[in-house]
Amino acid sequence: MSTLKFSIRSDAPERAATPCLVVGIHEERVLGAAAQRVDAAAGGAIRRLVESGDASGKAGTSIVLFGLPGVAAERVLVVGLGDAKKFDAAAYHRAANDSARALKALPIASAYSTLTGLDVPGRDDAWKLRTAALAADAQAYRYTATFKPKEAPKTAQLEAVEFAAAAPAPRALAEAGAIAAGVRFAKELGNLPPNICNPSYVAAQAKRIADAHAGVTLEVLEREDMAKLGMGSLLGVAQGSANPPKLIVLHWRGKGDASRPYALVGKGITFDTGGISLKPGAGMEEMKFDMCGAAGVLGAFHAAVELKLPLNLVCIVPAVENMPDGNAYRPSDILTSMSGLTIEVLNTDAEGRLILCDALTYAQKFDPEVIIDAATLTGACVVALGKHASGLMTKDDELADQLLAAGTRTHDRAWRLPLWDDYQGQLESGFADVANIGGKNAGAITAGCFLARFTNGRRWAHLDIAGTAWDEGRKGLATGRPVPLLVQYLIDRCAT
Repeated sequence: MSTLKFSIRSDAPERAATPCLVVGIHEERVLGAAAQRVDAAAGGAIRRLVESGDASGKAGTSIVLFGLPGVAAERVLVVGLGDAKKFDAAAYHRAANDSARALKALPIASAYSTLTGLDVPGRDDAWKLRTAALAADAQAYRYTATFKPKEAPKTAQLEAVEFAAAAPAPRALAEAGAIAAGVRFAKELGNLPPNICNPSYVAAQAKRIADAHAGVTLEVLEREDMAKLGMGSLLGVAQGSANPPKLIVLHWRGKGDASRPYALVGKGITFDTGGISLKPGAGMEEMKFDMCGAAGVLGAFHAAVELKLPLNLVCIVPAVENMPDGNAYRPSDILTSMSGLTIEVLNTDAEGRLILCDALTYAQKFDPEVIIDAATLTGACVVALGKHASGLMTKDDELADQLLAAGTRTHDRAWRLPLWDDYQGQLESGFADVANIGGKNAGAITAGCFLARFTNGRRWAHLDIAGTAWDEGRKGLATGRPVPLLVQYLIDRCAT
């Protein structure tokens, strides 16, 4: 599960000896600077392709040229960049992904990309380098854990990418490598089947992080420990499963003092049947992804530790399976949370908030600077925002701005939804302090409002990643989001 190796070089593109050189061209016959140099060395080979219509420069297109005269590279990958007048950060991100996707399909072990030399308004060289590196690793990822072992491939597979840069950029490469490792960690956890990736397995992966890094400590609370703490809400969800729940707590003391930590909390439902409120059979196999919030915060923690960020960090994962059996919790049950608030269960398929509320209460024992939770919480958020943006909810405008900025910088974007008290009335119950659902309207927001009741007085934000954590369909894979957003947020805190 190793990431690609990243490095930089400053050779003139036409003289760079490499299995594959990547250059970009825009629409309207506009060649990028590197493409112009290669074209001149090759006697107008790229220009002839453009004039014949074989290379349009449209975004999403690419063509491979072999053995160009006057060019040291074995092959040249010409990537379409779209309209030069509209080329911005989003267009660059797409071009980086398009080129990486094309490279993955080629029988090569390494490549040299000059896309980092393109001008992107409002973005510096470090951003371009890191964005291109993360795109390359994201496209190179392959899930193989549960396939029959295969013979070694007869053709080379991409292992390393060099990027054009005029000066060394060790910090950008370090950030790219760490975030890529965190994303891969989250993807692998998300993609594993639930008969492997159960609460105990998640705890074991957290132990791997702790064992591999000095300064990281791990505590795993068992069912008895949680019962003593009064986590009746979390344990209520867990009681229908043969797999015992785990509350996983990782600490990184990068600040080296008693500074208040940043707290990341991730929903870890390793499989969600819906419980007694059973989900329809069609698509239920995707509910192995219901622990992607946990995978995301663990991946972000992994990256932060790899970077040795100078801050204190605590990562809390309630890992539970939601199953229906004779001991399962039921609609109309009343659960008592760790905070003391009682909860009327109206639907056992609204279980994520029931484990998160106890985890959020537990997080407050560390007096954190900020609490951020990530959860595949509601289908309503997918309806509202689709697959492109995570839902962000917080009452703290400054925190919202910081998280939105981190998402924009990493293209792991979020969109803020209101968390007004006006919605709280939908959660009223005649039998408990709060109901666990608020009706069919504003489902993502009322879920956030439910969690807000357990974070009063705290700087807290909620990320609903139900639409962004995995790609839909039988062959859909986990995306590793929101690892880039969370890591960028933490990096930004170290710079202030």
